[in-house]
Amino acid sequence: MATSKIQLVQGDTRPQVIFALTDETTGAAIDLSGVGTTIRMLFREVAADSVKAIMVCYPIPGYRDPETGDIDFSAPYDVSGRGGRCVMNWSADALDTAGEFESEVEVTFGDGSIQTGFKLQKYTVREQINDD
Repeated sequence: MATSKIQLVQGDTRPQVIFALTDETTGAAIDLSGVGTTIRMLFREVAADSVKAIMVCYPIPGYRDPETGDIDFSAPYDVSGRGGRCVMNWSADALDTAGEFESEVEVTFGDGSIQTGFKLQKYTVREQINDD
């Protein structure tokens, strides 16, 4: 995942966020295509003790080459999640306030084991211009 901040606007519910999950040691894609595998993003204000929103992520096809950023849709990456990619849609309450936020992605595999991405993704949410 990228280390730069994603910039968003208060009250929006787009853009979708696409994650490419890889094993930090080997660089291999984490296979998200297994039966019973679920993915979610936990979103909170920076330094907060509690989560502001939890959003479900959905596996999508393709493998993102970490060197070039190119997406490979050839087999076996033509299967959703096989290349470690997933997409997340914002919930209505996630971006209802401006500020500095962070998130982590958590994968629960079909056997019940859990793997959480170590690096936090950072976000800046600016205030919406009021047209009243």
